[in-house]
Amino acid sequence: MMLIDCPECGPRNENEFHYGGQAHVAYPADGGASMSEEQWAQFLFFRDNPKGPFAERWVHAAGCRRWFNAVRDTATYEFLAVYRTGEPQPVLDRSGASA
Repeated sequence: MMLIDCPECGPRNENEFHYGGQAHVAYPADGGASMSEEQWAQFLFFRDNPKGPFAERWVHAAGCRRWFNAVRDTATYEFLAVYRTGEPQPVLDRSGASA
């Protein structure tokens, strides 16, 4: 069992959390009304999928029920940083440590 460090509750078992997709996605100001169907589908379904550090959204569903962001290494599943929604993404060096 892996521990995820909730910014509000501290470290908790991974089964208390749910993945929410890529973090820092800019939503269309008009709700997508001016987009073509192809552009709207691109916005909804196409996200980055890198090998390595990746900013994601998570929710502590079985705890405080708050959303937060995390930088997770997709190759090792290691959480490199956790930060509250609205805070800037931490700058990490090449090893994945906070710079």
